[in-house]
Amino acid sequence: MYFEVHEPQNWLSKDAVKVWLIKETISNVTGFLVLGILLYLDYRFSWKDWIGWILIGLIPLTVIGAVWSWISPYFLYKSWRYDVDEEFLQLKSGVWNEKHQLVPMTKIQSVATIQGPLLRKYGLCKVAVETMGSSHVIPALSKEQAIKLREQIAQYAKIKEVES
Repeated sequence: MYFEVHEPQNWLSKDAVKVWLIKETISNVTGFLVLGILLYLDYRFSWKDWIGWILIGLIPLTVIGAVWSWISPYFLYKSWRYDVDEEFLQLKSGVWNEKHQLVPMTKIQSVATIQGPLLRKYGLCKVAVETMGSSHVIPALSKEQAIKLREQIAQYAKIKEVES
């Protein structure tokens, strides 16, 4: 049986890049603080010489990682696509290794929108889709778009809302 699958056409919100940059900046600042504290403690308490050399060796690796983490959100945004129809949820992503997933609607068990503090600040939501064996996330859509997509997937997958 052969069927034609078209490339997904829908993009994430452009504010996704801002959110990812803020998250990466917070992570980088935390990493630099921990490295700085360890270097100070090494200096203050005269730890073994090899510990100091390892910490000094971590500095360029941390700087390279920080630079990449500020560049990668732009590539990630350009590579992320999704689409939904009555048969499949399609997800395409990947900067270095492109990943194209087809999730059959018949396998989807639940769908949810998730909004943390950074996403809330920019009016964005994640859409999380659960199947029996895996989970998939569309990382940053406008809240209205995420709710509409959640309802559309629930309708196609025939998911019933549970009353509490």
